[in-house]
Amino acid sequence: MTRRYRFQIPFLALFLAFSCLWGNAATWLPFGPDGGDARTLTADPQNSSHLYLGAVNGWIYESSNGGREWKRLARIGDRDDLALDSIVIDKADPRHILVGAWVLGSNDGGLYTSHDGGVTWTRDNDMKGQSIRALAAAPSDSKILVAGTLLGVYRSIDNGVHWKLISPEGSKELHEVESVAIDPLDPNIIYAGTWHLPWKTADGGKTWKNIKDGIIDDSDVFSIIIDPVQPNQVYASACSGIYKSENKGEKFQKIQGIPSTARRTRVLMQDPQHLNVVFAGTTEGLFRSGDSGKTWLRTTGPEVIVNDVYVDPANTNRVLLATDRGGVLASNDGGKSFLPSNGGFSSRQVVAYVQDFEHAATIYVGVVNDKSWGGVFVSHNGGLTWNQTSAGLNGDDVYSLGQASDGTVIAGTSHGIYRLQGQVWSRVENISFAVPREAAPSRGKAGSARRATAVAVRRGRSDSFDGSVNGIARAGDTLYAATSDGLLKSVTAGSNWTLTPGLARQNWQFVAAARSMAAVANLNAVALTTDNGRRWRSIPLPATATQLGAVAVDGVGGLWVGGREGVFYTENEGVTWHTVRNLTVHDVSSLFYDAPSQRILVTANNRNTIVYAVHVPDKTVKYWNTGWSLRLARPVGDHLVGATLFDGVVVQPRMVASREAVSGNTEASAKPEPAAKAETIAKP
Repeated sequence: MTRRYRFQIPFLALFLAFSCLWGNAATWLPFGPDGGDARTLTADPQNSSHLYLGAVNGWIYESSNGGREWKRLARIGDRDDLALDSIVIDKADPRHILVGAWVLGSNDGGLYTSHDGGVTWTRDNDMKGQSIRALAAAPSDSKILVAGTLLGVYRSIDNGVHWKLISPEGSKELHEVESVAIDPLDPNIIYAGTWHLPWKTADGGKTWKNIKDGIIDDSDVFSIIIDPVQPNQVYASACSGIYKSENKGEKFQKIQGIPSTARRTRVLMQDPQHLNVVFAGTTEGLFRSGDSGKTWLRTTGPEVIVNDVYVDPANTNRVLLATDRGGVLASNDGGKSFLPSNGGFSSRQVVAYVQDFEHAATIYVGVVNDKSWGGVFVSHNGGLTWNQTSAGLNGDDVYSLGQASDGTVIAGTSHGIYRLQGQVWSRVENISFAVPREAAPSRGKAGSARRATAVAVRRGRSDSFDGSVNGIARAGDTLYAATSDGLLKSVTAGSNWTLTPGLARQNWQFVAAARSMAAVANLNAVALTTDNGRRWRSIPLPATATQLGAVAVDGVGGLWVGGREGVFYTENEGVTWHTVRNLTVHDVSSLFYDAPSQRILVTANNRNTIVYAVHVPDKTVKYWNTGWSLRLARPVGDHLVGATLFDGVVVQPRMVASREAVSGNTEASAKPEPAAKAETIAKP
C-alpha cells in the first residue's frame, strides 16, 4: 500500500461519518480548527443537556451532550455578519426558537424564528433590520417576550408573532438597549439597560422610570438579572462595575471585589440551585462569588473575554462559558476551573496556508484576531483534525506562511518573521534594511567570488523589524517576504533576511514565485523578476484593472493578477494582457499555481462560493461550488481544501478511491461525491 493511499483512508472514514450529518448538501465539509468567537449559550428548557450556541458569523450550533461536542445547525439569514447574542427557546414547545441578531459597525440585524428545532429559519417582518442586542421571555408567561434594540424596547404578547415598541418612540434617553430582564412573577415589570443607564416599567411599558440611583452616570448596562426567588434583588453590570439592588431597582449599591480593569462585566448569572453563587463574566476573565456578591474570586486567566455563562440546572457543577477567541470553556467543578470544549465548533479567520512539501498530508494555517488562542494550527491528515502550534508567537496575527528548502516553516506575522524550531517559534532578529550595492565587475573565478561576496552598503536602516509580513513565497533556495517595509529575501532558510535590491521600498502585499520567476505586488503595482531576483522590472497593469487582490506566476513565463475586475494573465511581461474565456469572476481574493496539475486556482470575495481551476497549457476552466465564501483554496493530495472568511477550514469531500490511487499513481484522484463534482467549461 502506498503512502498516498494510506492518507486517503482516515479521510474516507471521517467523510462517511460527516455524511450522516450533512446528507446530500452541496457543500464542502468544515473541520476546524476548533474555537473562535462564541457569543451566547442557551439550553432546551425540557433537556438541560441539549444546548444551542450562537456565534459571531451567523451560525447557530447544537450540542446534545451538555456542550462536550458541537455540530453546525444552521446559518441564520444565510449571511456571515450576524452576531447571535440572544437565543430564546419556548418552554411549551422547544422546537420553537427565536434568535436576536445584530451586525458589528452597523444598525442592521433582525429577529429570526424557527419552528423545527433550528433547522430552518424565517425573518420576522415586524423586527426587520432591527439591531437586536437583547431578548428575553417572561418566566411566568412564555408567550410574553421582550427585545432590546438600538431604537428601544419591543414586546410581543403572542409568542413572537407580532411586536410593538413599548418605550417612548424617538426617546433621546431610552434607546440603544443592551440588556433586558422580566420579573419572574409579574411580566409587566421590565428592566432595560441602555448604553447610558438602566430603566424600568411596572405597567408593561406605559410608563418608564430611570433607575440610576447609586449608579455612576453614563454607564453602559450590559446585563441585568433578577433573583428568581427574591425578585426584589436585582443585579446590574456596567462598564463602571457591578451593582446590586435590594428593592427592585429603586436604589443600587456598587459591589466591591472586581478589579477596576475588569469592570466591563458583559454577563451576570446565578447558579439556579444555589442562588448565593453568582458569576460575573468580564473582559478580563470570570469571577465567582459564593456570598451573593460580597466577595469575588477570579477563576480563569485575565485573557479570557466572557460573553455568556451557562449553569446546568440539573448539575450545577457543569458551567460553560462562551468567550471571544477561546470558543466554549467548560467546568465540572462549579466554575472553579475550565478547559476548552470546542469539538465541532469553529469560528476562525484563516488567512495563511502552507503545505509541507515532504509530507503531503501535513498542512499549516495561520489565523488572525484570536491572539493567544490563535496563531498557527497544524494538521497531519489533510485538514481533518488540528493542533495549535503557536508557542513563541506572542499572540501575533499570522498573515502568511511559507516553507524553506530545508523544511523549516516560516510565519509572517503582524510583528515580524518567525521560524518554527521543533514545537516553538523563534523570532528572526537578523533582518537588514541596508541597501546593498554590488561591487564593480571583475573577471575570472576570483572576480566572480568577489562579486558574490563584496558588498558596498549605501546609507540605510538596519534596525529591528516589527512590521507586518503579508506574503511569503519560495523559488528554489530563495525565500521572499512581502512586508509593510519592502520585499525581503533570504537564502539561509529564513534565519536572516536582507532588503531586495532594485525594488521600491513600500508596502508590498502579495508575492508569488515559481522556478526562476517571482512577482511582488500591492493594490496598484506589480514587479517581476525572471532571473532569480537579480533584476526586477515594473510591469504595466491591464488597462481595466483598478485594484489588485492577488498575484501568481506559473513558472513557464506567465504572470497572473486578480482583482476587482477579474483575472488577467500575460506571457510577455505585461506587453499584452489577456482574460480567460468562460472565467467570469470579480473581486478575486487568491490566485495559486498548482504546479503538479499545471493549474491556477482562483477564489473570490463577495459571497462567491466557487473555486475555479484554469489549466495553464490550454486555458480550460473547471469549477466547484463549495457552499462557502473562501479566502483561498489549495490542493492536498487528491482533494482541495479551502480557508473560509470566518468558519475555519473546509475540505472537499471524496468517497471512493480510484484505481490509480490503489496502484499508487501519485497523480491519482478519487471519484468526487456528486455534491462536490467539478464542472468543466469548454476550451476557448
